[in-house]
Amino acid sequence: MGPLKGIYIMIQLGFVTAILPDLSLEEVFQSAAEIGYDCVEVMCWPQGKATRRYAGITHIDVSELDEAGIARIQELSAKYGIDISGLGYYPNALSCDLVEAEQAVQHIQAVISATGKLGLTRMNTFIGRDWTKSVDDNWPRFLETWKPLIRHAEETGVKVGIENCPMSFTADEWPGGKNLAGSPAIWRRMFHDIPSDHFGLNYDPSHFIFQQMDYLKPIREFADKLFHVHAKDVRLDQHRLDDHGIFAHPNEYHTPKLPGMGDVDWGKFFSALTDTGYDGPVCVEVEDRAYEGSLESSKLALIQSHTYLRNFVPKS
Repeated sequence: MGPLKGIYIMIQLGFVTAILPDLSLEEVFQSAAEIGYDCVEVMCWPQGKATRRYAGITHIDVSELDEAGIARIQELSAKYGIDISGLGYYPNALSCDLVEAEQAVQHIQAVISATGKLGLTRMNTFIGRDWTKSVDDNWPRFLETWKPLIRHAEETGVKVGIENCPMSFTADEWPGGKNLAGSPAIWRRMFHDIPSDHFGLNYDPSHFIFQQMDYLKPIREFADKLFHVHAKDVRLDQHRLDDHGIFAHPNEYHTPKLPGMGDVDWGKFFSALTDTGYDGPVCVEVEDRAYEGSLESSKLALIQSHTYLRNFVPKS
């Protein structure tokens, strides 16, 4: 069902805090306010628990979140006028390394709990996957792992948004990738087998570009499952694809870019998104390596993304 005629849809523009790993939470809020953002998705990894690029960032340590910490976070949010769109943690809860998987599951549960304690309603993550096995062979473990997690989310009043990144870019993630939730066919199966209003998507259109899939159609079909949105762009480098072919690791033929510098048509994207009545956050996820190397470059990436996306998400 579309939005009511004449009702303005209020989308919040934010960014994922992983791009500012060396700043404190207060400094992140301050940076967001100075640029003009409305919100941030706050990364909540365990301290020192990840080596993957853009992972392992801890702007809120949920293991030490007490009443004083909750009050401090809420005070900072109010001070700078920046909302928290959700808490983010993106591990592999179905890893073939069972110790890694168990740690991921426990921390996902902890981040869900922290989300509720902070008075928030969104937590974002990956499903995970044993990348050496087929989807069918992963499915029993997916159900065993995720039914209790979604039940916990229901009890806590938190909506869990699963990002649609297949996590299949390099040799260590080959062939299946480290996140099951990479396609609409799998989403239908997921939501059928775990039917819950607290189980949905953190949708990123860029992940469909290099898979050569329609990134607009899912917005319409899964409108009621869109809990959170990532704004990341990607450029499919045809000359590299022609050289390597689609069976190569995707990093051989695609390049993550800032919004407006890749192949996502953001006008069409927001046209489809607003048609659904979506009124949640859209958070820039910076993974453009042309803007890596310094805090100044990272902030420039956030400024440029904000300037571009305000064409589609006006400031209230």
